[in-house]
Amino acid sequence: MTAALPELAEGDFYYQDLGGGHFRSTIHAQGAWNEHEQHMAPASGLLADRLERHEPRGDMRMARLSYEILGLIPGGGFEIATTTLRPGRTIELLQAELVAAGRTIIRATAWRMITSDTSAVAAVEDAVIPSPHDCKPYDGASVWPGGYIRSLEMRVADGHRPGSGKVWLRTDHPLTDRSDSTDMARLMGLVDTANGIAARVPPGRDSYAFPNLDLQIHMYRRPEGEWLGLDNAVSFGADGIGLTSTVLHDLAGPFGRAEQILTLRRS
Repeated sequence: MTAALPELAEGDFYYQDLGGGHFRSTIHAQGAWNEHEQHMAPASGLLADRLERHEPRGDMRMARLSYEILGLIPGGGFEIATTTLRPGRTIELLQAELVAAGRTIIRATAWRMITSDTSAVAAVEDAVIPSPHDCKPYDGASVWPGGYIRSLEMRVADGHRPGSGKVWLRTDHPLTDRSDSTDMARLMGLVDTANGIAARVPPGRDSYAFPNLDLQIHMYRRPEGEWLGLDNAVSFGADGIGLTSTVLHDLAGPFGRAEQILTLRRS
């Protein structure tokens, strides 16, 4: 695809906060499929950040984030509007929409749930993966183009192969020039990378494109820290549809799962 390159903000962050729900992306948010678009990963982190800031309650946390990608995410300027779809005493459903040039590009919803002490029965079945300190450096930019991929530090565990891999990610770039996002929002801004860390086929010409149409994240624990671990498996069906499934980790262990449905087509 070809399009005019957008006017980007400058700085060592993903987005410039212009106030009033308006933002402008930098080169670090640039996508991998087209140079004039944004990558879904930092965009989803910014939406998570705005949802966290919407009528916050100290007795609740977000447990599920659901993103619908309604079109190519253009680089440059855009706005985000948030609202409460379903208020409640113990559960609430929030919504945030990223709008560019008058069109809704991403619609995100989040279930916010009341918390309580259930430590007496806490248990996790997801397996722990090797820590980033026990993994090797990984150059994601050798596989994928774009400013977002170049912004990451990546480490890969032994056994990495097409279709399956364990990779750790972190970034030195804050979500916005205000540098005041929570660990949870910043880590949510890395999750969408899962669809590219163990691609079944090389991306690019004379191969296949496999962009995701959505991103669904479920968290049984609130994540912390700067490292995000992805324990990843990619499945391609025989009729043009695929699925990327990922167990999510921070340095304390697994904390949730992510799913991405893929549209698989010849490139």
